[in-house]
Amino acid sequence: MEYFLQTPAWASFQRSLGRTVHEESGPGWRFLAVEEKNPAGKVIYTPYGPVAESLEAFDAAVAALVDIARRSRAVFVRMEPVTAGFEAADAGAILRARGLQPAPSNQQPELSWIVDLDGDFKDVLAGMKPTNRNLYRNIHKKGVTFRSSQDPEEISVLLNFLHMTAARNGFKPQSDDYLSSVARSLMPAGAGTLFIAELEGEPIAAALAYDSADTRTYAHAALDDTHRKLSAGIPLLVTLMADAKDKGLKHVDLWGVAPEDDPDHKWAGFTAFKKSFGGREIAYPGTWDLPVNKFRYGAYQLARKLREKLR
Repeated sequence: MEYFLQTPAWASFQRSLGRTVHEESGPGWRFLAVEEKNPAGKVIYTPYGPVAESLEAFDAAVAALVDIARRSRAVFVRMEPVTAGFEAADAGAILRARGLQPAPSNQQPELSWIVDLDGDFKDVLAGMKPTNRNLYRNIHKKGVTFRSSQDPEEISVLLNFLHMTAARNGFKPQSDDYLSSVARSLMPAGAGTLFIAELEGEPIAAALAYDSADTRTYAHAALDDTHRKLSAGIPLLVTLMADAKDKGLKHVDLWGVAPEDDPDHKWAGFTAFKKSFGGREIAYPGTWDLPVNKFRYGAYQLARKLREKLR
């Protein structure tokens, strides 16, 4: 799988926000890393990176990241390794042996849900719950149609639904400015696509997906609660998958899910929704920090722990 947060399209988007991006590669490894600021100072952050084919390649990538951090006077490197050299379950010992420490929290999901698009699309449909298949095949009888768009102006459709969902459920979505910037950067380049469900020509649900060379990532979605009984979000997601298959992509990444042994997790509801489409879980090592300026990193960790105690 090619991770979207490690693609040239994501690098272009980050640069459009005025951020400094580093892209490097070597034998069996590559990464995209972004300069960020946090209370410690400058950070070199590589989301779902570095990508490496072996433990030896991973070590070479880390050395390159440390070199960038030193040149940039960053306090630490933050990474989420995607490496063939070790499994997520073994990552702790391997990463600690190299001086890495678990970050205070994961920046990207530690667990994700992948639907593979191998074979005929009827095989993908067969892996879904019968309700999902039936809605996809029959919802047109209720006057619901689906279309895709790469016009960044249409991001307003999704934004409106996100506002409704946020007001209803009390969560804070990413800002309109941020998602509008995503749309302006990715949609005209073909790296982002908006899928819209309409009832008699009026939008009732929308989903934004990002594409890498072989994977479509289901990034943001929301619907009009007025038409909730139609369950348009289900056939909308199946349409997104069918379109990915038509474009020759190999996987659909439904993004973060809750651990199976945590039914009270805040993601439990939409985890059940994602798993109803068939697929498999993929586990990552999580987010790790490699201190470069050990004194400043130690002070940052101490200050953070003191703040937590005072809460």
